[in-house]
Amino acid sequence: MFHLFVNLSCCSYVIAIVMRPDKTPLHKTGATMAKAKKVVRREWTRDDVRQMKTMAKAKVGVRKISKALKRTEGATHVMASKLGVSLSMT
Repeated sequence: MFHLFVNLSCCSYVIAIVMRPDKTPLHKTGATMAKAKKVVRREWTRDDVRQMKTMAKAKVGVRKISKALKRTEGATHVMASKLGVSLSMT
């Protein structure tokens, strides 16, 4: 371990940098960040729209409709509003 002294205009700071036994700093481990998930968008098919309208007419909840279509609740809401379909919140 060694100390690095930093003197700013009003204050002095001591920064301790920890070294490994092989003299390499800890922050140089070669670790990488997790990769972001890639967003995959699927087009709405006629069958998807037909199924959503049928389920909405039967007063099925948004959560069940979105699971049946394998889409998010948000995507289901957006498409329903584009088509003028009223969805039940249960």
